[in-house]
Amino acid sequence: MTSHDATAPLRPQTLAWVSRHLEAGERVVRTEPLHGGVTADVRRLTIAARDGGTRDLVLRSYVDPFYLRDAESALNREAAALTLLPGTGVPAPALVAADPTAAHCAYPSLLMTRLEGRTVLDDAGIPTRLPLLARHLVAVHALRPTERPPEYVALSTPDTAVIPQHADRAVWSAAADAIRTPRPPYQGRFLHRDFQPGNILFDSATALTPSARITGVIDWAGASWGPSDLDVAHCSTVLALLHGPTWGLRFPDAYESAGGTLAPTRAQRRYWQVRDALAASEEVGIISRVWREAGRSELTERAVGERLHAYVVALMGAVG
Repeated sequence: MTSHDATAPLRPQTLAWVSRHLEAGERVVRTEPLHGGVTADVRRLTIAARDGGTRDLVLRSYVDPFYLRDAESALNREAAALTLLPGTGVPAPALVAADPTAAHCAYPSLLMTRLEGRTVLDDAGIPTRLPLLARHLVAVHALRPTERPPEYVALSTPDTAVIPQHADRAVWSAAADAIRTPRPPYQGRFLHRDFQPGNILFDSATALTPSARITGVIDWAGASWGPSDLDVAHCSTVLALLHGPTWGLRFPDAYESAGGTLAPTRAQRRYWQVRDALAASEEVGIISRVWREAGRSELTERAVGERLHAYVVALMGAVG
């Protein structure tokens, strides 16, 4: 998590850069931190016009030294994705401007439109939201950009997994061995790389009802080219930690029911599922903190760790 004070005023050079990309007579009148992000400082900017009307933009800036090293690549990926998405049917913000190298801003930054809606982390309504998530992920994977984004990168390794306290170490050892095997062959797709409930906006009025509607897919900084299984596995892991292992296990079936294509064998699918689950083990503390700050006070680090262990056990118990 960044230690930057997101409530501090915009740096003068950043404000000047934003102002250059506004309509004539518009000005920034308010900034508000948007919570839930991990790698970047995200702010809602209220823009006032001469006629008294207002609109909102969103500013993403990389300020933490740990994440600055990847800021240029991440912002270039997001800018390219937001340029691709208009007219595709995938609801996403529109790009206003990007400064990936901080040539004009205090920090590497991207300015985009703000979408209506809110993220929904509640357990209530998840049976309705699951197929919606699946259908939108299928739509993402159906995109065929003229220029492919960079190949996906998996930073975690079998040896970097953090075994939860009181977990069955034999199961985790077997899981680590499962991803030491050669990577399964795959047909490349356009990937979001962080498609999960925290990056999905729902219509606020219907979010917990059978008529729930997705209004936006956000945070495209990881846009990549790779196997659809990787995105599906990531969303499955987050669903397992947020709502319980059963929901993580159900998501691949929902994805296929929505028309998506996964690896042909259970063993190949499990490779990607286990890889993402072990990667999540390195961030259980961060993940649980973000969710508690969003109102899920029961999701302590221990509780999330226990769910992760149960999910890994379930994956390893699947018939190979």
